[in-house]
Amino acid sequence: MEIELLTGVLLLCILISFALGTPVGFALGGIAMAVGYATWGEGIFSILPSSFESILFSFILLAIPLYIYMGQLLTRSGIGDAMFNASQIIIGRVPGSLAISVVGVCSMIGAMVGIIGAGIMTSGSIALKPMLERGYDRRLALGVIMAGGGLGILIPPSVPMIMFAASTQNSVGKMFIAALVPATITIFMLVTYIVISCKINPKKAPMGTGIETTMSPQEKFRTLRDGLMSVLLIVLVLGSIISGIATPTESGAIGIVGAVLLAFFFKRFRWGLFKSAGLETAMLVSVAMWIILGATLFSNFHLMMGIQDMIAGFTEDLGLPPLGVVIMMQLIMLLLGFIIDEFIIVLMCAPLFTPIVVDLGFDPIWFGILMILNIEIAVQTPPYGFALFYLKGIAPPDVTMLDIYKSVTPFILIKLAVLIFCLLFPDAVMWLPNKIMG
Repeated sequence: MEIELLTGVLLLCILISFALGTPVGFALGGIAMAVGYATWGEGIFSILPSSFESILFSFILLAIPLYIYMGQLLTRSGIGDAMFNASQIIIGRVPGSLAISVVGVCSMIGAMVGIIGAGIMTSGSIALKPMLERGYDRRLALGVIMAGGGLGILIPPSVPMIMFAASTQNSVGKMFIAALVPATITIFMLVTYIVISCKINPKKAPMGTGIETTMSPQEKFRTLRDGLMSVLLIVLVLGSIISGIATPTESGAIGIVGAVLLAFFFKRFRWGLFKSAGLETAMLVSVAMWIILGATLFSNFHLMMGIQDMIAGFTEDLGLPPLGVVIMMQLIMLLLGFIIDEFIIVLMCAPLFTPIVVDLGFDPIWFGILMILNIEIAVQTPPYGFALFYLKGIAPPDVTMLDIYKSVTPFILIKLAVLIFCLLFPDAVMWLPNKIMG
């Protein structure tokens, strides 16, 4: 079977499986094995042992359950409330100060969780109610939660970044460092938009309506102390990687120990915390590992059948310049984000696209950051970005999907501008990791 026809068959089978509600991991792996057996015979099963071994014995992928468990411990011990209140005290009487706090705190919570869906739902459960209670515009409240929660996969430690590094054999630490400048630019632009829009229309963000206005100096001190201690843990985890003290996997273990110590510090530690956080982590990790296995089987089969040669030949026939090829890949991933989540996009596209990008003379770390930025936008883009439905799940019952579409639009445009900037100016992404790690 020609590779073009084979690719069409695979994509059609995937779409049918998703429409029927088949679990993603079983759909990808099962389709690869079934189509492979029909076209290649029993030889297709030879990829099973190597695929299982690469996943089960991957030191990099071991970091995923560690970071997820750390996030669960932190969010369930009340860490989000501490960070939220502290940031609000620090920012003070700035137009849209609460929304700015939400962007910062939700970004941190998303980074602790490391997954878009969990980041948005966790952030929304903490931040949406206080914003609405203080009279904030509903669309602004929903938009900043989506923007901040979605930033979790761009701010280290990020599960999709770990998956990209594992599937392309690149440095996780370098990925983490390379993401810092794009993340900083994104947060700055989001904050600038909030301040300007709230200055133009002060009714969007009433001031002086929060609990921090009635706090005593002692209460403010305790709130700031608790919130800053929480941020320091994230800095410790990332700093241990950048400084070379620990690998990303080891830093995940450091984060878990730090989360337990903070739970003691906040006097919220209980043995049930381990159980509830562990069960939720086990569920998330189980789902993630089945998806990784299915996507690995799918990618390996597709690679063995020559998909890279097909893509390279297709781009040559179009006569696109190297940067044009990268832009085409970005468009493909944007479209994929309408129907599948960030895990699958990384695991399907990274092994296919990254070798071609390297052959064109680009840095794989730069392309990895573009992929993360792209995915963040794709899964939040109306009408079918799946993260929109996570936001609908935590919104008040009278919030319609149209309200959510309108709330996220300006923030998506900001993130799209950051993606274009990083695409056109690769040095902005690679300057920091090259300076620190060479």
